[in-house]
Amino acid sequence: MVQSASRIPEVLTAHRFYLELTLEGQNDANCFFLECQGFKRTQEVIEICEVTSQTWGTKGQSKGQVVRTKLPSNPKSGNLTLRRGTTKSMDFWKWFEKVEKGNWSGQRRLVALSIYNQANEEVARFELAGAWPASYKIADVNARSHDIEIEEMEVAFEEFKRVK
Repeated sequence: MVQSASRIPEVLTAHRFYLELTLEGQNDANCFFLECQGFKRTQEVIEICEVTSQTWGTKGQSKGQVVRTKLPSNPKSGNLTLRRGTTKSMDFWKWFEKVEKGNWSGQRRLVALSIYNQANEEVARFELAGAWPASYKIADVNARSHDIEIEEMEVAFEEFKRVK
């Protein structure tokens, strides 16, 4: 049976996104991100080996059958890497510096990633809670280069969930 085009879900493209990050003293981080990587939440597998009282073997005379069970561990979040063209804005650096000086708990932020369809409608939204900067770097410079100077920040986060 052939489905109509309106019933087939649209596959979203990676270039139609908006990353929402509010830093101290402003409504939104004044930047456009070229690249965002590391949206990851994992759950390790714990394998438990138990000896039970069940019988086993060809005649069922042996006791102590070994049973393996797989259980989920506590979930872990990865780190997010944000890349943008370097501007005169000091916002990223100031955020990193506040954490570096010991104000870690006061600098934890909510980061939200919205992904849009071709009609420019938000159709997917992910939230990363408890985000704070773990590292900051700029790209190497070269007098012969015509590349954009890139500012990169690695952001640790505690929770990652899809809300839409």
